[in-house]
Amino acid sequence: MTSLDKPTEDTQADDARAVTEAALFEAFGGVRGMVETVLPGLLFVTIFTINKDLHISAIAALAVSLLLVVVRLAMRDTVKHAFSGVFGVAFGVVFAMMTGNAKNFYLPGMLYTLGLGLAYVITTLAGVPLMGLILGPVFKENLSWRTRNPGRKKAYAKASYAWGGILLAKCAILFPLYWWADTAQLGWVLVALKIPPFLLAVWLTWVFLAKAPAPIDVFAEMEAEEKAEEERKAALAAERADQGEAAGRHRREA
Repeated sequence: MTSLDKPTEDTQADDARAVTEAALFEAFGGVRGMVETVLPGLLFVTIFTINKDLHISAIAALAVSLLLVVVRLAMRDTVKHAFSGVFGVAFGVVFAMMTGNAKNFYLPGMLYTLGLGLAYVITTLAGVPLMGLILGPVFKENLSWRTRNPGRKKAYAKASYAWGGILLAKCAILFPLYWWADTAQLGWVLVALKIPPFLLAVWLTWVFLAKAPAPIDVFAEMEAEEKAEEERKAALAAERADQGEAAGRHRREA
């Protein structure tokens, strides 16, 4: 290795980490996405702790979720994270209102967390880790990691196991509290467990992917293939035109 090789390799590694960080930030919503995830539940448990009124707490949580979507739309920003928050809050509100039990505001989200944790583990055991399905399009590699990039598939498997383990551990704390604690206690614990496990899972994902081989940009490959095909057709057309001109000259000379 020459003295010039290492800086180049370091630069490439830094670029790869930067791309990974940007992709994770886009996929999981960044700081704003975390705020949109936490705020409705925080508002619900705060109001309920103060006045024990299920209806006011539920309406306030749903209203702030809708407000977050409106703000996103006004700023012409992506609304997928805000919309997912609205649907989650709406299910919780409906379930709590129908049963008359304020703790059921949290139950749909808890069941979703349980299902997602199991999905991460099961899909990884099946050889198609869920994290790869989520991040593949973000990295413009789609499913190329499954057959063409084994090192990257291994990283996605590790990340999926990490997410699954963290989410299932979170469920192991929350579901007993659902049965034994009151609504306020469950709500505050749930709010406290929103960000730290999420940040740990994202950080582990970054660690695994930063050390993995670079993604294969299948879109760039397709564009290159299309360009090569267009050039081949243009060359063939030019060759046929030259042959036609040559044949015309021969006929005139004859």
